[in-house]
This record gives sequence, structure tokens and C-alpha cells, in this order.
Amino acid sequence: MSRNYKFHNPEGLYFISFAVVGWLDVFTRNEYKDLFLESLVFCQKNKGLEIHAWCIMSNHVHLVFRSINDQKPDLLIGDLKRFTSQSIVKSIQENSKESRKEFLLDFFKKEAEKSSNVKHYQFWRHDNKPIELWSNKVIQQKIDYVHNNPVEEGLVYKPEDYVYSSAIDYSGQKGLVDDVIVFRMFSD
Repeated sequence: MSRNYKFHNPEGLYFISFAVVGWLDVFTRNEYKDLFLESLVFCQKNKGLEIHAWCIMSNHVHLVFRSINDQKPDLLIGDLKRFTSQSIVKSIQENSKESRKEFLLDFFKKEAEKSSNVKHYQFWRHDNKPIELWSNKVIQQKIDYVHNNPVEEGLVYKPEDYVYSSAIDYSGQKGLVDDVIVFRMFSD
């Protein structure tokens, strides 16, 4: 697998971020965010993705997760990225309201030409840096980072007000993804 996926502990809890090539703002349209969410939920229900925190920003995604059911985390994330890449590119191609269609598809095609393992369009950057979360303090820091991203960007005042995030689940309400495992501090 790619040098960019370094999951040393298959049962570990990980923080990972992945970005659209060129940091292009693709997720400004809700339909593309919804496609990503559908894939996330599919992986959760069918591939052993245990979700602890998530957030979709305009050009990148944050995820705190664990791979369960003997699924290797690198393969799980690879499947998620591959499928979302294909489905979002297809949606862009078919979206008659997408004013940036030609620009986005040309950019994705040029990025694919630079890569030996991508055939048509490259949607996601290859550089993933998964971080295994080893203590309560680090887990809480990463979850706070994920949920505060929309606040830092000036999109909302409170993390739980951002719809495309698990922050609402941490405030005691129901978010867009079922079965988010809310982290609660325990004694180290």
C-alpha cells in the first residue's frame, strides 16, 4: 500500500485528515458532502468503520475512527477514498448546475496524469498522515480540533451548529451519522 498510509496498530484509534487535490473547495455544495456521508455510513455499516468524530470542510475531511471486524485501517480508508472519489467526480460530471465543472474535471484529470496509480481523475491528495491516539488527553485534543475546525473558519460560532460534523452528537443531540461513538474521558 502507499507510503502515505502508516497504520502500525490495526486495532488503534486514529485521527486522519484527507484533502481534495489542490485544496479545491469541492464541498461547498451539499450534494457532494452528502455523497461523502453516504460512503462514510456505508463503511460504518458494512466495512467495520467505528466513527468517533468527523467533520467535512470545504476542501478536506477530518475523521477519528477505529477499524473493527478485522478490517485493516489502511484498506478501509483506501476503499472510502476510492469510492468517494469516483462518486463525487461522477456527480460533478452529471451536475448541470455545477458552474466549475470544466475547471474541476480538468484539474482532476491533470492530477491523475501525474500519478502512476490513478487512471482518469484524481480527487483526493495522496498525503495522509494517520496519527494513532494513545491517551485520553490526545484523543480529546483531536476530537476538539475536528469539531472546532468550522469555528476557526468562521462558519459557525459553536461547533455543534455546524451540520456536517459530529459535534452535535457530543452536545447530546442527534447528528447526520448514526452510531457515532462519543468519547468520554476515563482514567488513564
